[in-house]
Amino acid sequence: METTTEQNRSHREEQILVRITGQDRPGLTASIMGILARYDAQILDIGQADIHSTLSLGILIRMDELHSGQVMKELLFKATELGVNIGFSPITDDEYEDWVGHQGKNRYILMVMGRQLEAKQIEAATRIIADQGLNIDSIIRLTGRKSIKTPGKHVRACIEFSLRGEPKDRQDMQSQFLKLSAEMEIDFSFQRDDMFRRMRRLICFDMDSTLIQTECIDELAERAGVGAEVRAITESAMRGEIDFKESFTRRVSLLKGLDVSVMQDIAEHLPITEGVDRLMTILKRCGYKIAILSGGFTYFGEYLQRKYGIDYVYANELEVDENGKLTGRYVGEIVDGHRKAELLKLIAQVEKVNLAQTIAVGDGANDLPMITEAGLGIAFHAKPRVVANAKQSINTIGLDGVLYFLGFKDSYLGEQGKL
Repeated sequence: METTTEQNRSHREEQILVRITGQDRPGLTASIMGILARYDAQILDIGQADIHSTLSLGILIRMDELHSGQVMKELLFKATELGVNIGFSPITDDEYEDWVGHQGKNRYILMVMGRQLEAKQIEAATRIIADQGLNIDSIIRLTGRKSIKTPGKHVRACIEFSLRGEPKDRQDMQSQFLKLSAEMEIDFSFQRDDMFRRMRRLICFDMDSTLIQTECIDELAERAGVGAEVRAITESAMRGEIDFKESFTRRVSLLKGLDVSVMQDIAEHLPITEGVDRLMTILKRCGYKIAILSGGFTYFGEYLQRKYGIDYVYANELEVDENGKLTGRYVGEIVDGHRKAELLKLIAQVEKVNLAQTIAVGDGANDLPMITEAGLGIAFHAKPRVVANAKQSINTIGLDGVLYFLGFKDSYLGEQGKL
């Protein structure tokens, strides 16, 4: 009669990693699982990637070691029949438990994005990852496949790396990515992979040079014949000689006497930034709350609000006299950088949205406070100082690049999301 020790030994279980590569075909996974099912194998982990109909399938199984030899034999015969390669690796209990202990800890997402991706760009990015002690768990493509015969007008490429570990020096890593971005015309986004990354609910945009490719005050100044004077004041503010409030007040005063009808003509001919139509369509369809927080003017913000169904607009209102002329003054409080950050927090409170679920996008120094305050702050085709202080930036493609920062794939977006 067998002792208890002998019985336990006869039913000892082991882990085996099964690796299958080759030409993909319908029914391949079902055939493999059919063999494993006959021997009551547990599936501890499974993952599959398919590139150009070439399959890479990994299955980590746990089963009675009495049957493992027969299972591997049957799998080998089935692989030969299917015309694929198969390999087996034993995984010890300690190795498995160590892997289990690391799940869900210190996970990050790195996105690499540009008009096109080349090997030298990926090599440089992955070298930084390796030098920081991070391990790549998976790589997926977020953008659709591009045609080499009929390339699209606004082509873009984006891949996502799922990383495990903790960077040795995150600030140094960000600096390296920033340098690489400038040298290779590519964008990077490095985010912690937590529940908030795919649960953003409120997105706040700057307007001038972000949603539109112009500065409205410059457009008004040209119509008023004071373009050179306004530009001189703007440059003085950028040099730090005067603050935003003084700069804004002086520039607005130069618009005195301009007919308000000019604003309608400018609004109807605003140059919309590449990707805005696509971005707004997807955000509205997915239930995001959208705000414009602008140091520009309410007239143009409200025009965009009607065009795209934007939920909130906070900007500066120009005073108009009874004859329909600008008085050279503004009404109410100036929307500067500090006010933008306040408004982001206020709207989040009204909408009952955690600040970690907010996004802010802008290009100028007065956008930095809200970019810093938001859960995800993005510098868009921004000035060098803004890019250097923002954790995320887009400099190579249109504003719909924000969708990839939120984890969207082109395949999710349907007809409305087509480029």
